Amino acid sequence: MINLSVNITSGEYSYPIYIDNEDISSLKDKVLSCLRGSKFLVVISEKVYRLYGQTLGFAKENIFVLKDGEKEKNFNNYKKILERALKMQLTRKDALIAIGGGVAGDLTGFAASTYMRGIDFIQIPTTLLACVDSSVGGKTGIDTDFGKNLVGTFYQPKAVFINTNFLKSLDDRQFKTGLGEVVKYAFIEKSCKCEDYNLTNFLNDNTDKIINRDAKVLKELVKICVSLKISVVEKDEKEGGLRRILNFGHTYGHAIEKITKYKKYTHGEAVVEGMRYAFKLAVQKGLIDKNYEFYAQDIFKKFNFEKLPSFNNDKMIEIMKLDKKASSDKITFVLPVDYSTVEIFEFTVPELMELSVGKVS
Repeated sequence: MINLSVNITSGEYSYPIYIDNEDISSLKDKVLSCLRGSKFLVVISEKVYRLYGQTLGFAKENIFVLKDGEKEKNFNNYKKILERALKMQLTRKDALIAIGGGVAGDLTGFAASTYMRGIDFIQIPTTLLACVDSSVGGKTGIDTDFGKNLVGTFYQPKAVFINTNFLKSLDDRQFKTGLGEVVKYAFIEKSCKCEDYNLTNFLNDNTDKIINRDAKVLKELVKICVSLKISVVEKDEKEGGLRRILNFGHTYGHAIEKITKYKKYTHGEAVVEGMRYAFKLAVQKGLIDKNYEFYAQDIFKKFNFEKLPSFNNDKMIEIMKLDKKASSDKITFVLPVDYSTVEIFEFTVPELMELSVGKVS
């Protein structure tokens, strides 16, 4: 087992992250040993419950099954979870446990942060995307008709249990959506200020093993990505500065998800397209040369990321104006400035309109 920890110095708070590939049936006892109280509610995604419900072994009276899909991260399910917790008479010493992908984690974390002004919250991510990204760092939230994650909190979990055996049952598309975030870390890793790893080399040396889900390689891959995110989150818990680099590819990516009503493309597919947009933007602004953009395109091809169709530029800009990272009159982008290095830039709408990026030729 790999043991990592997140140490939030600003709040003098820390929590463990456990990464292993032991039998999934061992998870229940590990999780229960972390609880302070005697009661808990498990919010588990429908597919995970169907595949692993019996193996996990939690009693039905402790289970809330959440339907799958981004659309389930809504006010209605948030209310249902709170009402279930109230009916169970959970106290401040009790806990909410999320088992599933980012939707289950974000929604459950938001409920935990607001139930009785905050109760313990434990993350058990079951997708590659959630393992390397959403389960670590304390971002919680729900979606609205106006956009994704516009209502939420920063609320750190009590513990994160990552078991890479869950990744065996992911379909190829969901596995690849997680790889989208993995590749993102390679493009920002020098800016993460974590000197212990070289993710870019690891990806190049282990491409086939990653695609074929080699157990040992996946465990190390998750460790590297989580370590990079920990390095960022410890320095900037609430996205006041450095943490914004984690949004590389997300401004345009979130707009793709919104314009397609969260139904056509996965988060990872949208983020990869957002990174392509960011590279083009950086080239046009003279921040990088074409060679680095070509190198990025080679990485995308190596992991079989397909190019998405073009979208209406004016509509995309209107959506990006509503992004939570935008200011009153500017849209924020994380852009590459050197190999594995990014910086934050702001553009006015007229500036974006003048550029050819995103326009259909």
